Amino acid sequence: MIYTVFMKPSIFTMIIRGEVPCHKVYEDDRIIAFMDIHPIQPGHVLVVPKLQIDQFQDLPEVDYTALWSVVKKIANKQKQVLKRSRVGIHVVGVDIPHAHVHVFPFDTMEEYRTKVDKSIPPNHEELSAIAKKLSV
Repeated sequence: MIYTVFMKPSIFTMIIRGEVPCHKVYEDDRIIAFMDIHPIQPGHVLVVPKLQIDQFQDLPEVDYTALWSVVKKIANKQKQVLKRSRVGIHVVGVDIPHAHVHVFPFDTMEEYRTKVDKSIPPNHEELSAIAKKLSV
C-alpha cells in the first residue's frame, strides 16, 4: 500500500513504488527501510513510512508507531551485526518532504557528527553486502 497526500511523489515514494532501486533491509505494509546511499557510517539505514507525510509528528498514530517499532528493530540488528557501541538517529526532515528516520551505528561523537560528501558516488557493492547482513 502506497500513499501520498497532496504533494508531488518524493524520491522515497518512487523507491516504494519500485521506480527507483534501493538496497532494502525491511518492508511491511506500512514501512520500508533501506540503505542510505551516502552513509554517515557504514550500515546507515533510512526508515520510511509508506504514507508520504512531510513531518513525522503528523503521521497517523498507527504509522507513527510502526515507524518507531521498525527503527528499534533496525537499531538492534545494526548493534548485533556491526558490533558498534552505539546506534544513533537523526530526524531532520528538511531535505525530502517525506517523514523518515536515519538510523546508523557509531562509536564516537566524531563519527555521529560526520558530514557526508554527497559528491562521492555510492558504493553499491558495499551497500548491497551490508543490506544483506542487516535484513530483518
